[in-house]
Amino acid sequence: MEALIEAHGLMKRYSGAGPEVCALNGIDLTVTRGEFAAIVGRSGSGKSTLMNILGCLDVPTEGSYLFDGQETSHLTETELAEIRNREIGFVFQGFNLIPNLDALENVELPLLYRGLSRDERRRLSLDALEQVGLGERIHHRPSQMSGGQQQRVAIARAIAARPPLILADEPTGNLDSQSGAAVMDILKGLHREGRTILLITHDDTIAAGAGRIIRIRDGRIAEDRATRQPA
Repeated sequence: MEALIEAHGLMKRYSGAGPEVCALNGIDLTVTRGEFAAIVGRSGSGKSTLMNILGCLDVPTEGSYLFDGQETSHLTETELAEIRNREIGFVFQGFNLIPNLDALENVELPLLYRGLSRDERRRLSLDALEQVGLGERIHHRPSQMSGGQQQRVAIARAIAARPPLILADEPTGNLDSQSGAAVMDILKGLHREGRTILLITHDDTIAAGAGRIIRIRDGRIAEDRATRQPA
């Protein structure tokens, strides 16, 4: 299978007033196109730092990171932003919806920065909201929706432009078990359609829904194993 993500010898060090902190210590990782992988670790394990680099939100101190064959370690912030905008759909624990915009407007907003026409933005956004089961709530604002519905809007926003990678950071962290299960079902459906899903979580139960578990401990990969393919 073709590699979408290739990381070699990733190091990330932070220097400040105190001792230097090594958040990542020699990460080697390949994720092929169409995989559903979970990166699992406790707070402070380095999983968030790794997510930031894989999502082109940060660059490593040392090492090489190739996204879809392109070396990213020395790209400018503008070039990294272009990759984020066109190639990666982000889903965060905190939803990050704009309160005074309705669901449709929240999903449309990132498409505006891609220079799409109004009609195209509307079509893609409506399709994405239908896909997550919110076709009848497109004019509801975040305050008029449950946490699970808000997260589904966030997923619609992430998938509307049809990026090859969905990066979901603790997407069920603020949800009850029923809403969390619904979100995982949506991610599994996206995977069945051929999307590459990278799920970051501290929860082994959530991680078990992925086809591969990559466990991070003290900035290193402590375990990397296949599970059953997600249903």
